[in-house]
Amino acid sequence: MSRELANIHPDAKIGKNVTIEPFATVLEDTVIGDGTYIGANAVIMQGARLGKNVQVFPGAVISAVPQDLKFKGELTTTHIGDNTIIREFVTINRGTAAKGKTIIGENCLFMAYSHVAHDCIIGNNIIFANGVQVAGEVEVGNHAILGGSTLVHQFTKIGAHVMTQGGLHVLKDIPPYVLAARQPASYTGVNSIGLRRRGFTNEQIDGIKEIYRIVFSGGMNYTDAIKKIVTDIADSDFKTEIVDFFNNSTRGVLPAYKA
Repeated sequence: MSRELANIHPDAKIGKNVTIEPFATVLEDTVIGDGTYIGANAVIMQGARLGKNVQVFPGAVISAVPQDLKFKGELTTTHIGDNTIIREFVTINRGTAAKGKTIIGENCLFMAYSHVAHDCIIGNNIIFANGVQVAGEVEVGNHAILGGSTLVHQFTKIGAHVMTQGGLHVLKDIPPYVLAARQPASYTGVNSIGLRRRGFTNEQIDGIKEIYRIVFSGGMNYTDAIKKIVTDIADSDFKTEIVDFFNNSTRGVLPAYKA
């Protein structure tokens, strides 16, 4: 594809077999990996670091300055992993002095109009459905799926393999492997279908369910429940991940749903 009608800064580092459609803009201090596609009217701004085979659809803006009044023009970056798809009018802001970078993993899908704010850390194989809005310094674990128009408060952590209901307002941390729904956002079960699709065995899923039965139905506060899990549940990778998540939560973990 001819780049004659695109606005490409001469200092941009562009890999092999990159397609840049007419009227796209690629500014200085950018890196575009091999095989990447930049659609018409997309804007790749300073600090963008795109991996290989990334697809940026028309109207998306990558690595714009943060929407944060504390930002003072510091040199920061936005990293987009290989094979990630960024659909129409997605906006992803670069980092601030807080972390210095916004990180998007590999094999992710950001549907139209979703937004990732400054200093977020988004894992691999993530799906953000249309209109998902994620505030600054949010962390999202691998294989999480956020339903359309989900809103995530700043500094919130969302664990791996989580799935959220569309339109959810996420104000508390969501631990790994669970379904989050209702208002206010609540634990509504283990994401069993998603886990089976990703190769978890029935035994592993039953073990995760037992841990969350203690946490959310055991009649204890979260601190006591985690102590019981540490002493009573056999060691496993998912046990360690869940325990660490609760112990490291800074915003507190969402509650169980009560009808």
